[in-house]
Amino acid sequence: MRHLLTASVFALALAVTAPGADLPAEGSRAPDFTLKSQEGKTVSLKDFHGQWVVLYFYPKDMTQGCTIEAHNFQRDQAQYDAKKAAIVGVSADTVDSHVQFCTKENLTFKLLADPDKGVIGSYGSLAGNGAVAARNTFLIDPNGVIRKVYTKVNPNPHSEEVLAALTDLEKK
Repeated sequence: MRHLLTASVFALALAVTAPGADLPAEGSRAPDFTLKSQEGKTVSLKDFHGQWVVLYFYPKDMTQGCTIEAHNFQRDQAQYDAKKAAIVGVSADTVDSHVQFCTKENLTFKLLADPDKGVIGSYGSLAGNGAVAARNTFLIDPNGVIRKVYTKVNPNPHSEEVLAALTDLEKK
């Protein structure tokens, strides 16, 4: 009985700490999602049909790297708008945390709350410890197909990298 209990606890620990699904591949259909935004509204991937989506996962509101990444996306918002591309950030933070982050940092694009980490997991973007999202980005075309995958993103040059890729992909 003791061995069975030990084995059960070990299996449960593995299940809780195991990463989610594999990263969706370029050329595959983007996993659908529905989450709440900082405005408290329900947002789904299908809401963006017909436009590009920069779906970026980040670890935590109001931390240094995440703030830099968000500021750079905000700085380039007009260029994304011109390309008919929506910026959508996802973390395991709550809607209330996103409200505070957006207010403090003057962010106008959507931040989605995934405290259960279901969407983060479906995009293979759970960090090694499973507690937060890894810094990954998916560039999704107007038909819902993933065209570019970025992993272990460097927050400083990332927005420019995504804009350059978007420009290249629009030419094809």
